[in-house]
Amino acid sequence: MTDRYDAIVIGAGHNGLVCAALLAKGGKKVLVLEANEQVGGAAVTREFADGYSVSACAHLLYQLQPKVRKELGLSPKLASDAMQTIALSQDGEHVRYAGADVRGVGGADVTSYRRFHTQMSRFADLLNTYLNTTPPRLGTSEFKDLATLARLGFDLRRLGREDMRTFLRLIGINIHDEVTERFESPLLRGAVSFDAVLGTHLGPRSPNTIMTYLYRLAASHGRLAVPQGGMGTIAEELAQAARTAGVTIRTTMPVKRIVVENGRVAGVETATGERFHSATVVSNADPKRTIMELVGTRHVETGFTRRISHIRMRGNAAKLHLALDGLPAISGLAKAEFGERLVIAPDEHYVERAFNPAKYGESSAEPVIEMTLPSFRDPSLAPTGKHVLSCVVQYAPYALEGGWTDAAKEAFTKTCIETIVRYAPGLESRITASELLTPADIEREFHITGGHWHHGELALDQFMFVRPVCGAAQYRMPLDGLYLCGAGAHPGGGVSGAAGRNAARRILREQAA
Repeated sequence: MTDRYDAIVIGAGHNGLVCAALLAKGGKKVLVLEANEQVGGAAVTREFADGYSVSACAHLLYQLQPKVRKELGLSPKLASDAMQTIALSQDGEHVRYAGADVRGVGGADVTSYRRFHTQMSRFADLLNTYLNTTPPRLGTSEFKDLATLARLGFDLRRLGREDMRTFLRLIGINIHDEVTERFESPLLRGAVSFDAVLGTHLGPRSPNTIMTYLYRLAASHGRLAVPQGGMGTIAEELAQAARTAGVTIRTTMPVKRIVVENGRVAGVETATGERFHSATVVSNADPKRTIMELVGTRHVETGFTRRISHIRMRGNAAKLHLALDGLPAISGLAKAEFGERLVIAPDEHYVERAFNPAKYGESSAEPVIEMTLPSFRDPSLAPTGKHVLSCVVQYAPYALEGGWTDAAKEAFTKTCIETIVRYAPGLESRITASELLTPADIEREFHITGGHWHHGELALDQFMFVRPVCGAAQYRMPLDGLYLCGAGAHPGGGVSGAAGRNAARRILREQAA
């Protein structure tokens, strides 16, 4: 082999960079190999039309863990912070909320929402504690695992009897029942429902959607920000932190396979035939790609391969980018509010109806949409006086009936634009270029199986103790020297860095023993 390292990280997504930087700070010689030309994985900024740049996949920053910021000395420059969410109404009577504050609803909803947010934030804080540590194994007699389980029980009791009972009741149920019980405003019910299902193959009536809502609140209680220069600047700052710690990062170096010798990893081989040696390989790729393609099923036990193959990870969120020759007109929206997060989710029933076709491999005829105009506060992303509209659109199933042909993509793009035009009349005349990334496109561009940005559905049977599957929930794979550090490992997706940090800590702890 051509070179030797203490650890090789496959993929320079944000978790891979966090893991590599912390391993290097722990005294390891680390190599990162990235298939694409730029670092960042799904957190990149790139041009999609002449002069127009956009955060290509992830476009809002709301989960970056404070411990990751502190340990790597991150201080990203933000174009906007503490963004409002504005639930759009066709008549201009919008609902606005940020943190525990809400406007545009009746007094009863103001009080109810504040109580709801306060309680959900408290539960999210409990969850966040365990997002930042290696989850315990179930059925083990090891002291560390038993101690973690005991601490979880103690922390639940510290909530108090009433909140503990509420938490245990809510964690597995759906967001629909909560919003209909608590809120009168259809717009508030719709927007909160959308927050709970964003990026998932779930509707408001699906079990687990309270858990996915809490996951969204973890780390920052849902505080939203847009980095100056797009999400790619976060990746570049992480890459710089890694290089400063001594990490070697090589781009345009796709890994073809993980080399296995005598039942343990021995390094990697790239698509060009180069080999790099290490007894520790850390994959930032998703679990399916790692085991089924890079390792090969012959090197792992059949039952484990079967569990990996059954991970649910078919994406349902598309990304729509529009180049505009000016700001759109939206009734009831002040000019300063074009820099906020705009949501099309008129009520919880609309969100559920949008989800229904995805169950049968069809895209939504009336999709739910999260929109931002990042160029409003960051003019560097578009030519002077012009703007970028960046949207996450649901539902766009990975396995679309008939496939994502050019005609299917054109039809869904038209559907999305028609949906937005109901709230922004005349928008279509301002569009000079467009780009739609379906889950199939996300899979191809960012090398994520199924185009699912969480590298696997967030659900109770694919979370914490059993993420990605039983026997691999503590970052270490059942092949000596192989670890996971990406979103497919605990705790999951979002630009948080928690999985990368947890994996690095686990590796350093094991190698110090």
